[in-house]
Amino acid sequence: MGRVSQAQARENRRRVVETASRLFRERGTHVSVADLMKASGLTHGGFYKQFASKEALIDEATAHAFDELRQLYTAGLEQQAGQRDAARQALIDSYLSVRHRDTPGDGCPVAGLVTDMAREPGDHEAHRVFAQGVSDFAERLGTEDQDGIARLCTMVGALVLARATRDSALSEEILDAAHAAVR
Repeated sequence: MGRVSQAQARENRRRVVETASRLFRERGTHVSVADLMKASGLTHGGFYKQFASKEALIDEATAHAFDELRQLYTAGLEQQAGQRDAARQALIDSYLSVRHRDTPGDGCPVAGLVTDMAREPGDHEAHRVFAQGVSDFAERLGTEDQDGIARLCTMVGALVLARATRDSALSEEILDAAHAAVR
């Protein structure tokens, strides 16, 4: 089999990072390299041509997930014609929704990666990116009347609990209670 072009190699890398970002939020960073590459539609052998290690991929996939979160907020701000309060409320409404609960792979990197990041050594790039992402997200959620960190803690905790109780009435009750608390 011939060598791939530089453009194809960049495309393959992008596809692996996007797939890893989704799978890590959905299943955790313990997903195997073989499973990641299969989900990306690529061979396991090609992984080490693209990444120095799985930790390097975790670093990149974490940054990618937080970039997606920033883009979502920016798009919401544009939709709300620059009105920060309206954009913040739309973000909260979307965050504490059944749809978000049921699609962790496309969802918030804070809720999706929190337990894995708690286990990561503090010197990994992913840990730094995660901490900065949490700080940035909390800042976006803050108002003059309500602390962004408290809001974020309420929202992430509610989402994680709602996902863990997904098959019960309690799940939606948790989302509703959190929604009322952060309004």
